[in-house]
Amino acid sequence: MVDSYVCVDIETSGIRSKWDKIIEIGAVKVVHGKTVDTFSELINPGVPLSPFITQLTGIDDSMVKDCEPIEVILPKFISFSEDYPLLGHNLAFDFAFLKQNAENLNYQFEKNGLDTLKISRKVHRELESRSLEYLCGYYGIADENHHRAFNDASVTSQLYLKLMEKFGESNPELFECSELKHKIKKLQPITDKQKKYLTDLCRYHKITMDFDLELLSRNEASKKIDKILAEKGRILY
Repeated sequence: MVDSYVCVDIETSGIRSKWDKIIEIGAVKVVHGKTVDTFSELINPGVPLSPFITQLTGIDDSMVKDCEPIEVILPKFISFSEDYPLLGHNLAFDFAFLKQNAENLNYQFEKNGLDTLKISRKVHRELESRSLEYLCGYYGIADENHHRAFNDASVTSQLYLKLMEKFGESNPELFECSELKHKIKKLQPITDKQKKYLTDLCRYHKITMDFDLELLSRNEASKKIDKILAEKGRILY
């Protein structure tokens, strides 16, 4: 059974690992069942956050505008995680974003991992829900800041220890790592032509560029250009 790991949770601007952005990473490093280090960073996504995401996470644009971008924060997290396996609740979601961003930034990020959601679905079929929030209530784990990355990583680590204590002997196979896999979707960077046209559009229509032009993909740039054209119109020379 695995008792050393990095338990990770992320908050994002949406659910699509190829297009949406990581806005927070929280993690707890556990060695032989004891917490030895922690990681908690907000991230400037370079795009405005939707009202839905702000309502869900409590994270708004003012909280991330002065934070470092993913290309600064992700290498720090990769270093923090060392060679430990990852642990998470619905870990496939978190790993998809981490792996996609690592690939975008040309970092290697091959990991094994364990998922408390998968374990819970096996051992708690009688429960009406296996959500992290529900399981924390079931096991009496204080979940005081739900949908913030560090809080969710911390309570997931506690949940894992509870599950291992209760079911580890009877179901040891559930507490072994497996290889984490995610099919990478390679992003195409914004073109020089798009950069110039988007810059010219914003200047012409007096639009504040509240995003980092250099971080946009070709698809994201196209969407922004189309939105401006639909709402404001073309440049009239």
